[in-house]
Amino acid sequence: MTHTVRAMLEENVHAVLAHSYALYFVLFLAGLFFDFLFSFRIYESEVVPFVGFLLLLFATFLIVWAQKTSRRLNTAEINKEAFCRGPYCYTRMPTHWGLFLAMFGFGLVINSVFVVLFTLASFLITKMVFIRKEERILFQKYGTPYMEYKKSVKF
Repeated sequence: MTHTVRAMLEENVHAVLAHSYALYFVLFLAGLFFDFLFSFRIYESEVVPFVGFLLLLFATFLIVWAQKTSRRLNTAEINKEAFCRGPYCYTRMPTHWGLFLAMFGFGLVINSVFVVLFTLASFLITKMVFIRKEERILFQKYGTPYMEYKKSVKF
């Protein structure tokens, strides 16, 4: 594969990721806006905000771990094991899980039904649209090793 084609594929993966992260942000802001307008509440319990805070902490850890791990992909030797490092051994999309858990946790902390609903919508849209595009690009770029990795890591 030529350098130009490889660069185009990498740009496409990053563009897909940027669009999916932007979707999370826009829908998060929409959830905050609707919460400000209508202010429906989810719970009365004092335990739920603590659970939301724990989700925020875990999500932050997961995102940082995923970002540090993804920067160290050795493209010289691509095989199934090259993809399975850090959180990528447990899920193919740790940053997206982190964003989901962070937004969901924040929605629980502030007791916002709209943030929680828009978080679920963000995750579903991302999974059905952006993750599929990203995985198609990664298959085109890495071929069989990526498909083997995808079969072994289901989430």
